[in-house]
Amino acid sequence: MMTPYDMLPTFVGRVNSVTGATVGVNLAPNIASGMVIIGATAYRVGLVGSFVRIPQGYHQLYGVVSETTAVNLEGTERGSVNTGRSMTIQLVGESIGGAFERGISQYPRVNDEVHMVTDEDLHLIYDLEGPAQVPIGRLASAESLTVKVDLNALVSRHSAVLGSTGSGKSTTIASLLRSITQPPDGKGFPNARILLLDVHGEYGEALKSAATVFRVHPHRGQQPLHIPYWMIDASDLIAFLTGGVSDTQERFFLDRIATLKRSALETCAFPGVTETSLTVDTPIPFSLRKLWHELMDEEVRTYDGPNRDQPCLENEGDPAMLIPPRYRPHAMGSKGPFINPQAPGIRRQLDTVRSRLLDRRYAFMLQPGPWDPTLDGTSPRDLPDLLRTWLRCEKPISILDLSGIPSGILSRLVGSILKIVYEALFWSSDQSVGGRERPLLVVMEEAHRYLNKSDGGPAREMVQRIVKEGRKYGIGAMVVSQRPAEVDETILSQCGTFVALRTSNPNDRAHIQGSLPDNLAGLLDMLPVLRTGEAIITGEAARLPIRCRITLPEPAFRPKSSDPPVAEQWTRPLLDEEYGDMAAAWRAQSQIASARRVEDITKHAVEEANSR
Repeated sequence: MMTPYDMLPTFVGRVNSVTGATVGVNLAPNIASGMVIIGATAYRVGLVGSFVRIPQGYHQLYGVVSETTAVNLEGTERGSVNTGRSMTIQLVGESIGGAFERGISQYPRVNDEVHMVTDEDLHLIYDLEGPAQVPIGRLASAESLTVKVDLNALVSRHSAVLGSTGSGKSTTIASLLRSITQPPDGKGFPNARILLLDVHGEYGEALKSAATVFRVHPHRGQQPLHIPYWMIDASDLIAFLTGGVSDTQERFFLDRIATLKRSALETCAFPGVTETSLTVDTPIPFSLRKLWHELMDEEVRTYDGPNRDQPCLENEGDPAMLIPPRYRPHAMGSKGPFINPQAPGIRRQLDTVRSRLLDRRYAFMLQPGPWDPTLDGTSPRDLPDLLRTWLRCEKPISILDLSGIPSGILSRLVGSILKIVYEALFWSSDQSVGGRERPLLVVMEEAHRYLNKSDGGPAREMVQRIVKEGRKYGIGAMVVSQRPAEVDETILSQCGTFVALRTSNPNDRAHIQGSLPDNLAGLLDMLPVLRTGEAIITGEAARLPIRCRITLPEPAFRPKSSDPPVAEQWTRPLLDEEYGDMAAAWRAQSQIASARRVEDITKHAVEEANSR
């Protein structure tokens, strides 16, 4: 017999099983159509991703529908309680006295009523207020409701934005960062500190009003990107310069670097460093060309004289021009000149170092502009200038555009950048510029390229350290990837918030599901059918797991990641095509290079071209 409570329009069924946070529900016979009208609003019953509530006296338990099923019950009497239609829900929170809390303090019992969640209930859950709440979109099942995320948890507990190519990751990142720094209502966080590693150069135009862009080949309004080699760990620098050396050979390099840094310390005082505290990894300027020249001198030196102690120098060479010293060639047998018995045997590696120094593709690091030391180790600009440049710009976002950097050194370079930032904030954690007083969010685009689980590179090691320890020092990580299956599992497991967009690959979906903190297998089965710009958000920053339509930025503020309009472009009349410019850009490794002088280029209005 149905009670008046059962006859409420929100009633949809009764609990038939409870297994931890998983609850099975038999649907009521009076909703055979799968649709319930409450007030003037129609609600679909059992929709995967929708919410239900289970009254528990003064408590209300809330759950999300993860699965619906139906079986044919032949011979079942009309009006039977078991309709053959059921749904599975995952308990996610409760309200006590009208205040919603994540997590549950009690479990339902078999035969408890289950009710639809109306817009009024959703307002109780999602209509959040507070200075840390950042609006990012609309609830997919009720677009009148604004979805907000908690900024404190998003930054401090780390996050991941995952989805296939074309699912809207870049647009989501642009929208989220703009919502944080420059929201339409003007109530954002203009003093935020965000460092974005942009591998494809997508965000410079999209976020230019909120960001300072650093680029190897800067366009108008951008700053040159410099990553001084002397700030990089010595072992990583040697591995990059030489292509790899043995432990014994590495020691020759390390000893000479330490000597050059010690000499620089004698020439110029660096606050905080003494001769006893100096190590080979202390970020003090030294001349890489002088290092090469001195090691090359030991390698090619010859001696003569009765005691074989008189150098046979013919030309000192020039370290600034990378000209090696020249000695009289050693002779065979017992006649001089004689080779240097103390030569380290690193001639091939030194030739590689010289090749790197002459390769202009690495000039941003090996010839770092105002951070390039002279031969005596003095640098026009020092470490504080670089930290201020990256971490204290006029705008809240600093974009390091890495699109002009050779892909072979991307992992090592990202690791070096993160090491510089992490060490600076770690050692200054109690200062006003440190991470605890001014937290930093590091956004890592295309993370699978340098955080691959099969690659033990410096980037992966550094990000593992950040996600494990960064919270204590005010450093948050946001990992962005289209191939989550290739991202190191340790890194993803430390992310407290997940924004999962459309994902088609089953391996990627399994990886996302295994990394999520909530038991939402049924909900994540929706990943292949999500619309572009639609995401399932779960974790620390989300009050409940939610399906959200991310707010699209204005067209002028969207990243350069959209698909080209093929049909439109292939029907437009051709302009004069200059393939010399194409070749010049390739040779110069710069998108703005041209084979012609600017004054010789004839410009055509697009409107005129279309009207021909």
